[in-house]
Amino acid sequence: MATKPAPTPPPATGDKEYALGLARAFGGAIIFALPLLMTMEMWSLGSSVRPERLCLFLILNFVILVGLSRFGGFERTMSVGEDMLDALAAYGVGILASAAILALFGVLGAGTPLHDILGKIAIQSVPASFGAMLARKQLTGGESEEDEAHALRSAGYGGQLFLMLAGALFLAFNVAPTEEMILIGFQMSVWQSLALVLVSLLLLHALVFAAGLAGEEEAPEGYGLGRRFLAYTIPGYGIGLLVSLYVLWTFGRTDGTGLGEIAGTLIVLGFPAAVGAAIARLVV
Repeated sequence: MATKPAPTPPPATGDKEYALGLARAFGGAIIFALPLLMTMEMWSLGSSVRPERLCLFLILNFVILVGLSRFGGFERTMSVGEDMLDALAAYGVGILASAAILALFGVLGAGTPLHDILGKIAIQSVPASFGAMLARKQLTGGESEEDEAHALRSAGYGGQLFLMLAGALFLAFNVAPTEEMILIGFQMSVWQSLALVLVSLLLLHALVFAAGLAGEEEAPEGYGLGRRFLAYTIPGYGIGLLVSLYVLWTFGRTDGTGLGEIAGTLIVLGFPAAVGAAIARLVV
């Protein structure tokens, strides 16, 4: 009597998907962080930024990564615990990718002091971890029904403001290290600064509600133009300014600086922060 052949074990699709997710995460980390990985000011800040400020920034960045995981992260998650593991994985990928690229560029070497190595890698891991976290959405061809259901968790006023914060942080962080931010603020007149504030507000409002961009936030039912401006545009710009001020403080740009110069630089940095807040839904 012939024996029945043993059933073939199912393929390890989970391991394969996780490996593919890791590969995408490394790709996203490099793509998002590459401009800063090749920026001299970032290399310098890695050595000069005050350790306590950098540690605080890294902790806050981790909290934001946990939140981003709920919207479209490294893997699909169903609980806060999974979101935290998701954020840790993204951070780990960001650290490894940053270290590898900096070493390849010769920024890190055998003679580099340990505190410089740690500082340079730590500060570069912030944009790299953003890229790792968002790689699944950005490096895949469209979303499945499960992905769309996952993205629905971003609904709600608080969720929209959080996305604005994440978008503002990412774009402001990319330009804050440059000396041009200070130079532009110094050479602008008061009227030009006021005009830039107005342009930032109008651009943020237009990108979110009027430009027809994919992923734009639909106006809530019953919200007129004025109410939308007060409920979304003004808070979004305020978030952008607070994020900009915090980034400038972290990098030491406010130390020993007069209020007028800080205000000028803040308005300049608030412009890309406002754009980042507006297009956050496109990225996440």
